[in-house]
Amino acid sequence: MQFLPGLYAFLTATVVYYNALIALRVFLKRAGTTNLALWLAAAALALAGCGSDTKQNAAAEAPPPAQVEHEGDANIVQVDNPAQFPLVAATEYKAASQLTVTGVVSPDVARTVPVISIASGRVVEIRARLGDTVKKGQLLLRVQSSDIATAYADYRKAIADDTLAKTQYDRAKGLYDHGAISLNDFQIAEDTENKAKVDVETTAEHLHVLGAPLDHPSGIVDIVAPISGVITDQQVTNAAGIQGLSTTNPFTISDLTDLWIICDVYENDSSNVRLGDTAQVRLNAYPEEVVTGRISNIGAVLDPNIRTVKVRIEVHNPGYLRPGMFVNATFRGQKKESHASVPASAILHLHDRDWVYTPAGGSKFKRVAVVAGEMLPNKTQEIISGINPGDQVVSNALVLQNTVEQ
Repeated sequence: MQFLPGLYAFLTATVVYYNALIALRVFLKRAGTTNLALWLAAAALALAGCGSDTKQNAAAEAPPPAQVEHEGDANIVQVDNPAQFPLVAATEYKAASQLTVTGVVSPDVARTVPVISIASGRVVEIRARLGDTVKKGQLLLRVQSSDIATAYADYRKAIADDTLAKTQYDRAKGLYDHGAISLNDFQIAEDTENKAKVDVETTAEHLHVLGAPLDHPSGIVDIVAPISGVITDQQVTNAAGIQGLSTTNPFTISDLTDLWIICDVYENDSSNVRLGDTAQVRLNAYPEEVVTGRISNIGAVLDPNIRTVKVRIEVHNPGYLRPGMFVNATFRGQKKESHASVPASAILHLHDRDWVYTPAGGSKFKRVAVVAGEMLPNKTQEIISGINPGDQVVSNALVLQNTVEQ
């Protein structure tokens, strides 16, 4: 509907112009052409005046220009009585330089053992599942294998051959003692009996490797846990077939008593990390808990894509560490740095960040983001960055925040 005023002005100008032309034509017929130029000039001035009026009407009908209002800084607040929020000065605190990097919890490779099956066959029973905690020697699964039947047949044949060879050896020994046979015949009988013993021992060891007992012939092989730990991988189901010593293992067991923290340290910060130093590890899931570990390895090869080196920290699992968790690891250097220290009440924890309020002149305060460090004696806390020693901050940030929200 905003085009109606302009349309109305245009139609009005057209009517006026048309009427002026008609009046000019009538006048020329009556007066002749002697004063034609004079009257044409007058008509042009009249039309110009109509056009000017049209423009003025259109300008009068146009909407007013937009007014832009600038929003103020959301981190600046104003209070009626600033005296009720006392200020304190941040003091200087000397602390060792520190480097904080991100990392991930990983199982110790030396404590991760695959569960293998020497015999090939079909799985007939599974006694454990992914995520279960198992003990060393605990039954995990049972496999029906034809390899056991073949091994038992070889073992029984070796026993029979050994029995016959022993009988022949005893007979040959008696005959040789009485001079009835030659020494060569006796040595042949002795060699046959010794080879029969070797066959018995070999077939028995084969059964032992397959996991089958010698006194209970069976086609079922029991697969047990080689170590105590947690099953972190499962690649087998009921009625599935498995191959002996294949690249796919039925289970993988990890001892999570001790774990690794694998961190990425940028090339420029690698000089602050030394083998054997201690590191403090904090978990996102347990921000109040601190785990101390030792740097056991610094990668010899730099990642060419992100320019980082892998640093491995060995930690003892207090019970809540799980592989795959994200952590923040802090390394402390030898050089002392100057940081600020403020009362713990002066720090406001809001939206997963730390803030302090500083005076901004008059009755205004400004909320400043800071990086809080460790808790210090006398209920104070270290400020790594954000403010400097000597800066004024509100002693109780939570009271000011509550006042502002009201």
